[in-house]
Amino acid sequence: MTPLVRLLIAVIALCVFVIQGGPASAQTTSETRFTFEDVAHNTLPAEWKSDATNKQGAPAAWGIIEDYEAPSGVNILALRKVQDNQGSIFNICWVSQPEFQDGEIEVKVRGDSGKTDQGGGPIWRVKDASNYYVARYNPLVINFRLYYVKDGDRKMIADAGDIPIKTREWFTIKIVHKGDKIEGWLNGKKLLDATDKTLPEAGGVGVWTKADAASSFDDFVVRSAVK
Repeated sequence: MTPLVRLLIAVIALCVFVIQGGPASAQTTSETRFTFEDVAHNTLPAEWKSDATNKQGAPAAWGIIEDYEAPSGVNILALRKVQDNQGSIFNICWVSQPEFQDGEIEVKVRGDSGKTDQGGGPIWRVKDASNYYVARYNPLVINFRLYYVKDGDRKMIADAGDIPIKTREWFTIKIVHKGDKIEGWLNGKKLLDATDKTLPEAGGVGVWTKADAASSFDDFVVRSAVK
């Protein structure tokens, strides 16, 4: 094999390597993991804040509690006390960083109690307490749904029903969001597939319940695409 042929082979291999992304493709995501193990009880993780959509009274009381039934460790983030149980109230606890636009969000959820509503799930691309995406599972009505909330008004964009999960049973929600494409996974199964352009910009992340639903959350993982 002549030196010229070797050079041509090397150039072609380099072009293929660059086009396919090379080892840089392994650096396409940045992961942030909240396990809540290093947070004092009855407080919130650093920079997290409790709030409510359409709030009329005091927001719900959120905090880190000890729970030996936690999926990992002993600390979980829980809505400890509902202050306003009206159906239009969405209780949220969220953080502006890491900023999330595209990638994956995964969280373990347990619906602890609630007569009007139960369960909950993650929120993302959060602009403020009135603008975000949310995916939630409700043990009372055994369905899994995807919504956007814009200016405090909630609109459903995908739904999957007849999925029995009991009250006080841990389940896992994973969201994959890329551009205007959204997938919703429940306990390892993809059940929701939607397209929506309502909230295109990056925003914060957090967790959500509705009305009188008191719920717990653990192992909150954010995998953001790096541009």
